[in-house]
Amino acid sequence: MSEAHSANLDRIDLLQSLSADERVSLARQCSWRHFHPHEQIVDRSSDSRDVCFIVEGRVQVVNYSLSGREITFDDIEAGGYLGELSAIDSGPRSASIVALTETLVAFMSPRLFLETVTSHPAVATAVMRRLAHIVRSSTSRIMDLSTLGANNRVHAELLRLAKAGLKPGNKAEITPVPIHSDIASRVSTTRETVARVMSDLGRDNIVIRQGNSLLIADFARLEEMVEEVRGD
Repeated sequence: MSEAHSANLDRIDLLQSLSADERVSLARQCSWRHFHPHEQIVDRSSDSRDVCFIVEGRVQVVNYSLSGREITFDDIEAGGYLGELSAIDSGPRSASIVALTETLVAFMSPRLFLETVTSHPAVATAVMRRLAHIVRSSTSRIMDLSTLGANNRVHAELLRLAKAGLKPGNKAEITPVPIHSDIASRVSTTRETVARVMSDLGRDNIVIRQGNSLLIADFARLEEMVEEVRGD
């Protein structure tokens, strides 16, 4: 645990139902590594089946098409985890993981992860809830990709990002400002399309850039724009 120094698993949401002593015991059995921004944490083609607990920093889940096009699935903040699918079914990785910031990761072996899940019902329930969320999110994303135009998909992605930063007064904040190429890779469009949509939203005073944040100045209007095309 030399990489971790005094780090622990106390911030990991999945393990909150465990006692402090139990988390300490698990931390001692994990392997710890620090990663720099843009450094690859897990390669999709690797044989690793460890579960990755993001103790510090922020990471991105990505995949690549045969032509090399990057497809972004999600960003995971400190307190989250990834890799449970391979730990559960011993199958190959479904995506790669890349550090977005300075990141500290605790790697837990599949054996230890399954032992922890099967011996703690609250942890098992949390894993099932996360898997259910992944299925629902994937279904929604497939529907958007299949039925919405590129402009509308950008609106939908901004709405998804904004929901985590809802504020009083019909506003929301996305921090840091999403990169155009990143949004494009999430919704299967071009960076130029994203730039055009963002410009249109800015002109209509729906989004405003404020320093390192993107302010959604009219969250209800953005939500309405998405619901109109989704038919929600």
